[in-house]
Formats: sequence, structure tokens, C-alpha cells
Amino acid sequence: MFEIQSGDLLLCVAGNLVAIQASRISTFLHFWSMPGVLPYKMRQHWPNPCTSFFSSGINSKSARVLFLLVVPGHLVFLYTIHLLQGGHTSLTYLFITFYLVAALLQVCILLYLADLIVRFMWRRGLDPDNFSIPYLTALGDLLGTGFLAVCFRLVWLVTETESMPGN
Repeated sequence: MFEIQSGDLLLCVAGNLVAIQASRISTFLHFWSMPGVLPYKMRQHWPNPCTSFFSSGINSKSARVLFLLVVPGHLVFLYTIHLLQGGHTSLTYLFITFYLVAALLQVCILLYLADLIVRFMWRRGLDPDNFSIPYLTALGDLLGTGFLAVCFRLVWLVTETESMPGN
């Protein structure tokens, strides 16, 4: 039987979002430069999280838009899972909160790493569309699995503490 699980969504959504960002940055580089040479604007500074998300550049704007898609997208997915499971899934507010924080953290890390890895690949003369996306999606799977395990552990710890005698 086909079964959708929230863990699968945490893993695939971030990978898709970061693949979009890596492709956008790569397209920008193909338009403005030659492989091995970063455009002048990108040579001025090594990206830090602030420049990756809060500068006025087109790649920063797309990173912000992709980041803002995480919460609404995951809420729709969680609700869909709940419906497809016939209402038999227990989606507590505590789990949803931890899950959304994990999803935001995962996508934030991946979008920043996309900026770093695409620049690194471009400087080496490699096409980032071909070489960076597999690394980023694999890292997204690794982070997603780890963060989801932490979510379940935190929910278990909180609910275990609440159910202890004397509380």
C-alpha cells in the first residue's frame, strides 16, 4: 500500500527548493561570466548568511522567496497527509512546531550552502547545474533525516516530562 510520511516531505521539499536556487545562481553565472571567473559583484565578497539572504541581489531575493515558501508548503503537505491517512495521524501542535522549525532550519542551511557550493564549482570551471545539485540534495536528505529524528526525540522528551507523576 502507498503511504505518505512526513519524513519524506521534509527530505524532498528542501532538496527541490535548493535545486531551484542552485540552478538560478548557475543561470546568473552563465549569463554574466565564463566558467572559472566569478562576475565582479560576486568577487567582492565571500558570501555569508547575511549577504546570501538580505542583500539586494536577485539571488538573495529568490532565496528569501524560497525560504518563505517552506511554512505554507509544509502545512499544506501535513494537512494532506492527515487527510490521506483518514484522520488517523496524530499531528499535535508540538510536533508541527518542531517540524516547521526543522524544515526552516534545513532550508536556510541548504540555501546558504547552495550559494557557497555553486560559487566554488564555478571557480573550478565546473557547471554547477551538473555538479552542485546532487551534493545539495544529498545533504538535504542527511539534514532532513537528522532533524526529523531530533523532532521526534524532542516531542517524546516533552510529552514524557509532562506525563511524569508530580507534574
